[in-house]
Amino acid sequence: MAQREISESELAELLENGELRYKDDRRLWAAKHFEGRCDNLICAALALEEQLVVKTVMHHFDWGE
Repeated sequence: MAQREISESELAELLENGELRYKDDRRLWAAKHFEGRCDNLICAALALEEQLVVKTVMHHFDWGE
């Protein structure tokens, strides 16, 4: 997150209000555009286990549509 200049508050906003897309019943992504950032969508790869696990956080993300 530090390397990509993503703050804890941006991560919290992403997890609470980002667009979700599920790969299966356990794996998903959350993505959100943040005003003032010029690096496209911010995205987190997530896993639903006993608790939510943030596997990685990316920038310059594209859903590939």
